[in-house]
This record gives sequence, structure tokens and C-alpha cells, in this order.
Amino acid sequence: MRIIGMDIHRVAAEVVSLLDGEIVKLGRVQMLRNKLEEFARRELTHDDHVVIEATGNATAVAEVLSPYVDRIVIANPKQVHMIAHAKVKTDTIDATVLAKLYASGFLPEVWVPDPGTLALRRQVTRRTQLVRQRSRLKNLIQSILHAHLIPPCPHGNLVGISGRKWLTRQILPADERAAIERHLGLINQINEALTVVEADIAVHALQDPTIRRLMTLPGIDLTVAAIRACGSPVRGQPITGASRSRAAAMRGGCWSRRHGRLRARPDLCVPSTSGSPRAAGNTSRLSPPRASSR
Repeated sequence: MRIIGMDIHRVAAEVVSLLDGEIVKLGRVQMLRNKLEEFARRELTHDDHVVIEATGNATAVAEVLSPYVDRIVIANPKQVHMIAHAKVKTDTIDATVLAKLYASGFLPEVWVPDPGTLALRRQVTRRTQLVRQRSRLKNLIQSILHAHLIPPCPHGNLVGISGRKWLTRQILPADERAAIERHLGLINQINEALTVVEADIAVHALQDPTIRRLMTLPGIDLTVAAIRACGSPVRGQPITGASRSRAAAMRGGCWSRRHGRLRARPDLCVPSTSGSPRAAGNTSRLSPPRASSR
């Protein structure tokens, strides 16, 4: 079995092969679909194992190369300490270290989701980006009001119907008034985009039994359940018991013990690095977090 190590970047990837302890440089390949297919047909065989790091284009690279090799492994870059702390660091060395770690059985792998989970993750990520943009625009409006000694809006939603009527009654310079109107127009566009994205999330989420099961917990709506499920170590496997604790620990604590509910975090939308083969055997019952002992 030959092991192919690829240190991939945005433009190109450095490729090496490891066979019987001997490293052979295979050169650089451009990160284009046709170039990758040409490289695979020319250099790879169906007995090869390819090792790459988890980056933004790692999933696409794995999709292109998978028909030409026996297996593709995606490594967790945060846990590949030999690369992160190497004194001499080049693309060739990084690719070599990946191949050697895999050959020795010490490569920390990343769970690769199925296409349906990837699509759901992309939509959840888009929703997160839209919500952040809307929050930023709201903060800009608040800063304008604060700069002109206008008290906080008495209504719950500054950009709602009542909040907008309240804004029109405030005394502001003409340029600040125009800026607020521009921000409100952008918020309208974001709300329209959010409606489309959330509708698509709902269509996919309601077909998933795991998401429907998560929604039975108090305080978890469809969007939060979709965010939590698309970060699950194993598709279709509920995050419970040790799996839930491990995932919460690695993501900075997603379960709020004090409030007894799950809090959605934007970083749940990134590819999961908490996957473990042992998680597949976890069949413990899905239950809400235990109440705080304090």
C-alpha cells in the first residue's frame, strides 16, 4: 500500500508518496478540478491511501480524488503537533509528516460528513453570516443614536415596526438620518435572504429524525437543533452521554447548565473535529442536561 501525503493550499498542493519507508516527491498540483483529475489518472492507483489536512477546500479535493484511490483520510490540523511545531517548515515536509503519521497509525482523523450534512452545514453557516451582518447594522444604528444623546429605544426590536416608527420621530442630522435609512434598507435585504435560507434549513431539517428528536427538548427550536445536529460526530447518531460531553468540551461548552438548554454557537457550523469511531457505538438515551448542583 502506498501512502500519498498532500499539503494542500488555496492555489496548489505539494504531493509526496511513502512506500516501504521511502519518500518520493510527486511535485505540485494546482487546486483545479481538471488538474486534480489529470494528476489522479497519471500518478495515483486504486491501492493508494491519500492523506490531506482539513481546510476549506479539503472536501472538494477528497470528492475529486476518491474515485481513483482506495481511501482518502482528512487529518485534523490542530492536532497534528509535528507540523504545527516544526522548526523547519516547508510544504514538502508537511506532506511527508502527514504520510508518516498515517503510516504509523498516529494521524488524528476528521469525520467526513455525507453530502446531505454538508449541504445543511453550508446553509447553517450562511444563516450565521447573515445574522452577524444584521447585528452589525443594528449596532451601527445604535451608535448613531448614542452619539446624538438619544435614549435607548423603548421597544424590544429597534428595527421592527414600532421601533422604526420611533426612529422617525427622533431628531437627527440629515446625513445621520440618511445613514440610518441605508442601514434599514440593508437589514430588509438580509431579512429576505434569511427567510429563504431558513426555509431551506427547515425543509432539510424536518426530514432528519435526529433533528426532530432534538426539537423535543425544551428550549431547542428547529434552527438550534439543525446547528447541533450538523456538528454531530456521526450522522444520525444523537449527541448524548460521553459524546455530548466531549463535543461540548471541545467547542467551548455548548450546553448551559445554569439555564438548562442548549445555546447555539457560530463555531458549530465549521467542520467537526470531534469525530471518533467510538462515537458510533454510543446508543445512550438522548436526555436534557442535568440540573446544576449549586
